[in-house]
Amino acid sequence: MIIKKLLLLFTVLVTTVIYSQEMQEGFTYLETGKYVKAETFFQTVLKDYPNNKTARLCYGRAIGLNGKPEEANVLFTNLLADYPSDFEVKLNYGESLLWNSNFTKAKTYFKSLIDEDPKSFPALLSYANTLSNLKEYEDALVYVNKALEVLPGNPNALTSKKYMYLGYAYQKQQAQQYDEAESLLKENLTLFNNDKETLLNLANLYLIANRLEDAKSTYDLLATNPNNKITALNGLALVSHLNGKEKEALELSKQAYKSLDTITDKSLIQPTTERHIQALIWNKQFKPADKLIANLISTKPNENWILALRATLNIYKSDFKKSVTDYNQILVNDSASFDGNLGKANALKALGFYDDAYLSAENTLKFYNNQKDASNFIKNLNTTFTPSYEGKASYTFDNGDNEAFAFNNNLEFPLSTKLKALGSYNYRNTSNSVTDNKATSNDFSLGLAYQLLPNVTFRGTAGIMAANANDTDYTQLLTDLSFNIKPFKLQTLDIGYKREVQSFNAELLDREIVQNNYYANYNLSTNFKLGWFTQYYYTSQNDDNTRNLLFTSLYYNILSKPSLKAGLNYQYITFKNQVPTIYFSPNKFNAVEVFVNLIKDEVITKPKEWFYELTAATGLQYIEDDSSQSTYRIQAKLGYKFSSRAAANIFGTRSNIASATAAGFTFTEIGIRFKWYLFDSPTFRN
Repeated sequence: MIIKKLLLLFTVLVTTVIYSQEMQEGFTYLETGKYVKAETFFQTVLKDYPNNKTARLCYGRAIGLNGKPEEANVLFTNLLADYPSDFEVKLNYGESLLWNSNFTKAKTYFKSLIDEDPKSFPALLSYANTLSNLKEYEDALVYVNKALEVLPGNPNALTSKKYMYLGYAYQKQQAQQYDEAESLLKENLTLFNNDKETLLNLANLYLIANRLEDAKSTYDLLATNPNNKITALNGLALVSHLNGKEKEALELSKQAYKSLDTITDKSLIQPTTERHIQALIWNKQFKPADKLIANLISTKPNENWILALRATLNIYKSDFKKSVTDYNQILVNDSASFDGNLGKANALKALGFYDDAYLSAENTLKFYNNQKDASNFIKNLNTTFTPSYEGKASYTFDNGDNEAFAFNNNLEFPLSTKLKALGSYNYRNTSNSVTDNKATSNDFSLGLAYQLLPNVTFRGTAGIMAANANDTDYTQLLTDLSFNIKPFKLQTLDIGYKREVQSFNAELLDREIVQNNYYANYNLSTNFKLGWFTQYYYTSQNDDNTRNLLFTSLYYNILSKPSLKAGLNYQYITFKNQVPTIYFSPNKFNAVEVFVNLIKDEVITKPKEWFYELTAATGLQYIEDDSSQSTYRIQAKLGYKFSSRAAANIFGTRSNIASATAAGFTFTEIGIRFKWYLFDSPTFRN
């Protein structure tokens, strides 16, 4: 009897050894990731041995890892029914839950396996990975560390740990907890020295947090590894662009682009080509950018990244309708595309389709929760439609002994993206120390602005002015009606009518001179840095005088950040009647000046930042047939944005151009301005 049992045991052992040797080929396929071959191999084994546990396990793993997770889960469920206490079967069943993204169930299941065997490395690691998939990174790191205590240095556990840190840091980044995200990434670098993915994530964090110097340092560190040089150059080009150094950005992108001929890593071709074309666009080198895009489109007509480049090019060229067409195609290809959704939002905003722009930006946030660019876009757009107050106080004096104090108050209250209520109140007190003339004026007006079409907006106000002068008190009707039109790309046209009272000094207020102004402003921009602005006024007055005024300016945009432009201005004025003792009214007046203008605007999305403007001009003026006189003009402002809702600045102007004041005097003005957004967001939007 004993001999029979020994023979049976020997037979089982021999069979198991032989059988294991026969399945070694299949084991190798699984270990080397050849899941198709593994699936075929174990499927063949199971035809001969349908109940073999090892073959069933291996076949289940093969199909699960070969894109058939649901079938694998069914197979392991059956195995678990046959071997309810087999720990290896339990582990594989748990892994099939992960393959099917059933993370909530997997979390409970793997926790029960850990309770059963607290030192099981597979159970600990699988549980940690489950928590990571559920974005419970803090607990995930605890359990991956427990797994590494069981098997120190295990490469699979270390890889999982790295990506847990990356995921946790990204989670903090999305919550705009940038310091915490930075700490996690730096901790990851202590574990995985100069790891490429971690450095790229850290650089991206610095870009989002606008820590551009830190981003540059990180890309420089990445570049110390020759294998990462092109990736680092692409990042450094972006940093230069964000710093406003467009030429430097183009040089860096050229270095990376030229290096493509020497590399074997084909994954670098797309991002490097993309960055180079972007750099060309940033530098307004549209023809070479267009040529490169056209070559790409000819071979890959429906690639989203190429369509996005063409859309970006058209945005820079102000061909917004073409951009929308490309973004729509991108969204047909991939409804979750970041470029497609947010790019379309920008193009729609430029075209005046504000409600649709909101919708596209909000779609972006549905797919990319808390994404900073999309959030800032909505914040920017919200500010456009948030009720605001602007107040200005100024003091003016001239060499004709006139001086004035003025307070201007304007309120804008958007009721929708199309309709806006307007209100203003202005006070002016003016006097002359020589003639002892004094006068005050108060004017109040109400109105509205309405977007009739995406490219046509009507603006109209009406009110009254009450004046109190030495010899008379009176009231007058005031009105300002205008249409702002964008007839073609890069062009704007304003046409309007304005009724006002001459109020520069006390004598003019005393005479109650009413002006009816019919005007047109036309501005033409170009894609090659030149611009042209022209203004024409025809004015009829109640003293039977008329005026024609023409102003035109040709300018060149030297820099974009900050804006720096220089140009030539020409002005011509003629009055029907000359009454020089009352106001400046020559039969003919000509003035030519050259100017330089430097502007750093108050950026809506950047509180706690300075802004400024400086204009300097000099030229010649010709009054009637008199000889030429030299002129100068200086205008400046300096301000600070205290928060996303409040900003203030001081300003000043000095000019000796005769047409600058109704009296024809050299004048100086200084003042302070305050702007306040009354609410955090538009009142008509939740």
